[in-house]
Amino acid sequence: MAMQRKTITITKQMEHWVKSQIDSGKYGKYGNDSEYFRDLIRCDQQRKQAEMQVLNMLDEAELSGLSQRTPQEIWSDIEAQQ
Repeated sequence: MAMQRKTITITKQMEHWVKSQIDSGKYGKYGNDSEYFRDLIRCDQQRKQAEMQVLNMLDEAELSGLSQRTPQEIWSDIEAQQ
């Protein structure tokens, strides 16, 4: 995959945070700034994809109409599945 170089400007506080994440060796994830920022982007992409899935599920649920079952019937069905 071709890589593109990006230049960003961050505050000193942010710089300290990034460095601390790299220096801590937490989870052995980050060897340098670029790895940390790429991971942030991947996490954001996953979060946005999950949001879209939830929104799609909500749209489908809304389009399916109202249930004729009582709340107690719904809870009973859920408990029976467990």
